[in-house]
Parts: sequence; structure tokens; C-alpha cells
Amino acid sequence: MKKMYRVVYAAILTALLCNFVNATPSTQIWIPSTDIQGFGVLHLGWDSYIKTEQAKNAFGNNYYEPTTTNGGITVGLLPFKKVGLEVGIDYRDLSNVHQYPVYFNAKLGIPEDAFFKYQPAIAFGGYDLGTKKDYSNYNVMYGLLAKNIWKLGRISAGYYSGNDKLLLDDKGEKDNSGLLVSWDRTISELTDKLWLAVDYQGAKNGYGALSFGAAYYICPDASFIIGYDIYNNDNYKPTVTVQVDMNLPAIQTWFKTTGK
Repeated sequence: MKKMYRVVYAAILTALLCNFVNATPSTQIWIPSTDIQGFGVLHLGWDSYIKTEQAKNAFGNNYYEPTTTNGGITVGLLPFKKVGLEVGIDYRDLSNVHQYPVYFNAKLGIPEDAFFKYQPAIAFGGYDLGTKKDYSNYNVMYGLLAKNIWKLGRISAGYYSGNDKLLLDDKGEKDNSGLLVSWDRTISELTDKLWLAVDYQGAKNGYGALSFGAAYYICPDASFIIGYDIYNNDNYKPTVTVQVDMNLPAIQTWFKTTGK
């Protein structure tokens, strides 16, 4: 019941803030996207990953692993139309383990058609840059290309690599890199408020997964995302992703008026 209350409270909060916020997600369901927060936009995100299947403990008993939650703040730093930069910080409750819960992220990107016609969007970045060596510094670095293809939607593809001491497969062997692929599209035939996505992250480490889901914009600038994640490593049980995204434009206004 407590999990349900959190979702309801988040929905009420989002609805109340609809007159005051602007929101654009800079991820897909699971993997990064080529989207970049605008200059001075302060983006707030809350994510919850809820296990849908039971795991077995050392005694062979079934149990549900605790829900993982992540709260983050991201801000856009460059006042340019052709090049963007966002940086952020996350606080993550990983299965009720609060040791070294702070992680950093950054992304540099170029939007589609910025320098020439048919140019794909380009992004380079890193996330889960932790604070404890070989404990929380997963240090996932990636590059992505993305292009909207007529009415079919946006196709993204790229590659990532992380800390080979922490990104291991089901046999405990190094498995720290893989493909990033996604499709996403606003279903404007029904409503501009509905967005669908499917993404895939390669390898059998804790990041490798096939995910799919949908976002619904309660107002033009605040959204919910509901997704489902199936991990490549069978030791990790599937999760339901619940995500709330919103931006605070007052920060953006201050940047624009002060020029600082």
C-alpha cells in the first residue's frame, strides 16, 4: 500500500505543478537518449523500480527484493541552439542499502539538422559516476546517434562501456560493454500526450535489459512514464519502472534575464 500511496502522491503533485513547470525526459525507458535539457532548465526526476517476480535467498526461500528508488536533478548549462550540455546528480536507494548513494551524470549533445540537413542527433555522456572506487563507480560512458524517420518514429543506436570491476555477467566474468538501441514515437494520431518507446542495452551485467513502456503528459511539461524491464541476466528479476519528470522554468528565466 505504501508504494501505491507514493504513486498517488506523485500524481497529485504533478497535477498541481502543471501550471508552473516544463518537462522533457533525457532518457528513454532505460537507456540514455540524445535529448539535452535546455539552457537553465532544472529537471527533476523520480524513478522507482519494482520487482515483479520473487528471487531465492541462500536458503532457497522465495522473497521479493526491495524496491529501488532514484531521485535526480539535472540542469542544462549551454545557451546555444546547436550544442547542449546537461549535468546532474542522483540519490539512489539501492534495495535499502544507503552506502555511497550519490551518483553524477553529464551529457553533451547536438540536435538533429543542427549543422546540415539529415544530420542525426549526436550525444556523448556518462552516468552512474559513483563516489566509491570499485563499489559505486560504475562509470558508464556512451555515445549515441538518433534520427527521426518520416512517420515511423525516432531510431537511436550507440555503444557504452563501464567499470569492468563492477559490470560482470552471471558467471562473475567481465561484461562491461554493449549496444544501445531504441525506438520512440509520439502517437499523435491519438493524442500528442502519448509517447511510446522500446529500448535495449546489451551485455549480461546489471544494466543489460530489454525495456518498453509509455509516457503520458498530464500537461505539456510534466509526464509519467510506466515501463517494464526484462534483464539479459536471468539472475535479475524483471521490474516495473514508474517515473515522474518535471522541470522548473523559474531557473531558466533567471538564467535568461541575468545572462549568467
